[in-house]
Amino acid sequence: MSSQHVIVQKRPAKDEVDGVLREEREGSLTTSASSHQQKQEQQYTFSFLKPEAVKQRVVGEVVSRFERKGFTIRELRLHRMTRGEAERLYSVHKGKAFYEELVTHVTSGPVVLMILAAPSPVETVRKLIGATNPLVAEPGTIRGDLSTSITANVIHASDTSENAKKEASIFFPADVLR
Repeated sequence: MSSQHVIVQKRPAKDEVDGVLREEREGSLTTSASSHQQKQEQQYTFSFLKPEAVKQRVVGEVVSRFERKGFTIRELRLHRMTRGEAERLYSVHKGKAFYEELVTHVTSGPVVLMILAAPSPVETVRKLIGATNPLVAEPGTIRGDLSTSITANVIHASDTSENAKKEASIFFPADVLR
């Protein structure tokens, strides 16, 4: 007959788990894979939450997702976008069928402007937010979980570092991305 042993382990306290997760997250974004753990250069990107995010009260959820991923929120501001700002922001789409609808939508209520910092921020944010069309956005992405239409897709994010600088300069002083 074999004997069986029951091992009972004490469940770690929530703050202990949070501390371990925080260390893992900070280590994965702020250090390189090398054993001497040099800090990676922080880079910046621009994003904003569209009026439906404010209206549906999901601002905290979205900001929390960025923070859990390890982003530093460098700037965060509630803002009422003017038509002129929206036209400058979406000037690359001028003449397209959806341009007027997009400009009208982002000026229809308050938005939340953000400057986010992390290594490779543009690529990481784009991955977190998912496809523009929420019908094809992966579950677990911001748009996949929280959006219902292409225009009202909760969030805008810059698609390149150059566009992040250009778009951020519409709303923030030029030195904010340094």
